[in-house]
Amino acid sequence: MSMYHFFADQTDISDRDIYIRGDDYNHIKNVLRMHPGEVISVSDGVSGKEYRCHIEDFTAEAVHCRLDFIKEADTELPVRVLLFQSLPKSDKMEFVIQKAVELGAAEIIPVASERCVVKLDEKKAAAKVKRWKGIAEAAAKQSNRGIVPEVTEVMDFDTALTYAGKCDVRLIPYELAEDFEKTRQITDGIKEGQSAAVFIGPEGGYAEEEIAKAQERGVIPITLGRRILRTETAALVVLSWLVYKLE
Repeated sequence: MSMYHFFADQTDISDRDIYIRGDDYNHIKNVLRMHPGEVISVSDGVSGKEYRCHIEDFTAEAVHCRLDFIKEADTELPVRVLLFQSLPKSDKMEFVIQKAVELGAAEIIPVASERCVVKLDEKKAAAKVKRWKGIAEAAAKQSNRGIVPEVTEVMDFDTALTYAGKCDVRLIPYELAEDFEKTRQITDGIKEGQSAAVFIGPEGGYAEEEIAKAQERGVIPITLGRRILRTETAALVVLSWLVYKLE
């Protein structure tokens, strides 16, 4: 059985003691019904460090743990991957976020591109992002990530292109891109320590104007093969490919 993994705020972690609060406190005490002496794994969600500790006791609002040792986490990709996912229909975004976190994405940016069927007003978008953040945290726990990948607010395509400007490599899978060898050379050229932005279009694909605009901003069209992939499949194919090449 694998070890249970939880998150604690950095301010609740010292050289000797760790305090776990909130939903994880309730889960440990009332759902898992764990007892003092049981060993667990804790991360702060930021540094990537893994704190191995055992439960000391329970206070009224926290699980008090005693630190055993610190393990430098090795669960992160050597390249920081930012996934720019155009808003898909129904609950597909939840699926994409869950799997992207499991595959090592460092950040997920929901994008309202031109052909997105889903249209969110400010209130709905805020509620969705809150839920998506919870899904990202749960997936990070399940996959033993040392960080909780950030899910940003929903951006329009132009804002997303600007946001991606900080990345060393920017890729956009496009069904009209054909040179698979060029795609292979580009992905092979991504180096450890770099950052990579990956843009994934909606169900209806990107508009030609969006592809042209992306290219003007230094985003490179790549092909994922001869078949047309669903938006939720495309994201996982690119991330899986990068995991294979980078690890």
